[in-house]
Amino acid sequence: MSDNYDYAMERRLRELSPELHKLFTESVFGLQHILSNYLLIFPTFTDHTELHSLNVIDFCNRIIGDQLEKLNADEIYSLLMGCYFHDTGMGIREKDYEEFSKQIDFGDYFEKHSDASVPDIIRDFHNEFSGLFLRKYSALFEVPSEKHLDAIIQISRGHRKTDLTDEKEYPIAMTVDSGNTICFPYLAGLIRLADEIDVAAGRNLSFLYDTETLTNEKDIIEFGKHEAIKEVVVLEDRFVLMIDTDDEFVINNIRKMARKMQKTVDECNLAVTGRTPYTITQKTIEIRRARDIK
Repeated sequence: MSDNYDYAMERRLRELSPELHKLFTESVFGLQHILSNYLLIFPTFTDHTELHSLNVIDFCNRIIGDQLEKLNADEIYSLLMGCYFHDTGMGIREKDYEEFSKQIDFGDYFEKHSDASVPDIIRDFHNEFSGLFLRKYSALFEVPSEKHLDAIIQISRGHRKTDLTDEKEYPIAMTVDSGNTICFPYLAGLIRLADEIDVAAGRNLSFLYDTETLTNEKDIIEFGKHEAIKEVVVLEDRFVLMIDTDDEFVINNIRKMARKMQKTVDECNLAVTGRTPYTITQKTIEIRRARDIK
C-alpha cells in the first residue's frame, strides 16, 4: 500500500455534511488513547492503534473507488466511525470486560476452549466487545442518533465472524432522519476486507515492537509473515501481496494466509454483489515477489 493516504471519504464527507464531518473528527481525537490501550493486554500483538484504523480507511477508499459518488453522507460517516471503532474491544478495562461478557453469546466456545484466558476471549470476540463498548460510551462521541449508533455497531461487529447475509442484522437500506439510507452489508463488507488485507510490514512498526524479544511461536509466525509482505496493492480486479523473502517456511505461511483472505473476499462478494446495488470488483488474492516487478 502507498505511504500516502488518499483521504477520499473524509473529503467527500466534509463536502456533503460539514456537521457529520465535525462529529467524526472530534471522535477520532478522543479515540486515539483508547485504541492504544490494547497494548496493555496484547503487548506483542500486531498494531491495533489509530495507525491501523487509518490503514483500514485507506484500503476502504481504494476498494470503493468510483463508487464513492454513490455513498451518501450518513453512509460515509458510519463507515469512517466503524473503521475507527472496530478494534476498541481489544483494550477494554476489566470492569467493562465483566459487564460485556454477560451480554455476549459465546455459544460452545468454552466447551472447545476450556483453557481460554481472558486475553484469548477478548481476542476471539473483540468485535462483540467493540460493539458493546460503543453502545455504552456513545454519548462521549456524540453519535447523532440511535440509528447511526446501530449502523456503526453493526459495521464494527461485521469486520469478522458475523453473517453479512443476515437480513435482520444487515439490512440493505435503513433510513435515517436525513432521509438517507445506510447499506449495512456493503459497509460491513468493506471494513471486513480492508481489515483482512492490512498485513504489510508497515503495520508492525519498529517503535512499537521489539521483534527480537518474541518467544511465542504464534507471534513469531505472525510477525514473520508481516515482515515479508512489503506491500498490499489494490487493483481493480484483485489484491496483490508483494513479498520479499526466500524462506519457504514464511512463504508457506503466507500462502495459508492468502487462502484465508480468499475466503473473506468470497464472503464479502457474496454478501455485497448478491444483496446490494454495490459491487466489490476485487475477486482474488495474488502473491508476487517484489523483486520480480520491474
